[in-house]
Amino acid sequence: MTMTPKPLHLVGCGILAREVEFLIRKNGWDVRTDFLESSLHINLGQLQQQLTGALERHRDERPIVFYGCCHPLMERFLEQAATFRTEGQNCVEMLLGRQRFMAELEQGAYFLLEDWARHWDSVMHQSFGDHPQVARAIFHEDRRYLLAIRTPVSHDFTEAAEHAAASVDLPLRWMDASLEHLERVLQAAVDRRRREGSPP
Repeated sequence: MTMTPKPLHLVGCGILAREVEFLIRKNGWDVRTDFLESSLHINLGQLQQQLTGALERHRDERPIVFYGCCHPLMERFLEQAATFRTEGQNCVEMLLGRQRFMAELEQGAYFLLEDWARHWDSVMHQSFGDHPQVARAIFHEDRRYLLAIRTPVSHDFTEAAEHAAASVDLPLRWMDASLEHLERVLQAAVDRRRREGSPP
């Protein structure tokens, strides 16, 4: 009698939720997802609370963690949950690949994904309050432009991206990114979980 493998689980940042779900369907992976809000990155205390809470909820499944180095205690969280995270410094590197990511970063890019653009005003207010001049000053210290990244499953977020760029007085550039690198990152994580064995 052949036993059907249990589904895998993934806990992660929702900033690329649409892209991750698309790749799960495309590849026929039996992976259940639990995405957290991307805005948690601006509050490390909230990120810790929400992420560790999700890992505890799914402790029995030992979920794959779809996060980069987004919290200074990330490795401790993973160790406590007896699991691992996807390979990459952050979600943009996972999407673009390290070489392309670093090239744009060194030129002064601030990476803008759709989810972040659509919640821009809320994120900026939580970060800087009613002091837009402070936000502009900080962005101008080392960023030269906002780089809005479109993927094959993005919706049109032109207006939101243009608003974000105007709010910090930086030029807006666009990049079209395939999902090939992100697919490899996820495939590697799925293969590792299967190789290490799913929970009993």
